Amino acid sequence: MSSQHVPLQTLTIPGLEQVYDQLATAIDAIDPAKTELFLVKLALMNANALADPTLFQAQIDAAIKDL
Repeated sequence: MSSQHVPLQTLTIPGLEQVYDQLATAIDAIDPAKTELFLVKLALMNANALADPTLFQAQIDAAIKDL
């Protein structure tokens, strides 16, 4: 199965702020010992929704920069 790149929609600044707030609220609501598990589960669910391993790797690479 070949990876096809479809133009992706991006979030607006208000949309990014909404997502940030939702993520922060979710992290605050869970047991701190399960934060890493939650983030991995969320990443895998979003990778599945994205359905493009190459693009997901590119996002990993971008996220790692400047940590």
